[in-house]
Amino acid sequence: MVSGESRIVCAVVAVFTALAGIGAAIRGLLDDSPGFIHYGAAALVIGVIGFVALLIPTPHDSA
Repeated sequence: MVSGESRIVCAVVAVFTALAGIGAAIRGLLDDSPGFIHYGAAALVIGVIGFVALLIPTPHDSA
């Protein structure tokens, strides 16, 4: 059960990383800052990929 709880915490961190990426990308668009846009888009992609990867059930989850 501890393994499942740590995956949930990591998934929450991934969601907030994606939200921060959206915020950074929007700030970069408004301030005309390509660095913010690129890092925000990268954070968004990493957050979404991390969240989706943590949603995949493992053999230990079936118990």
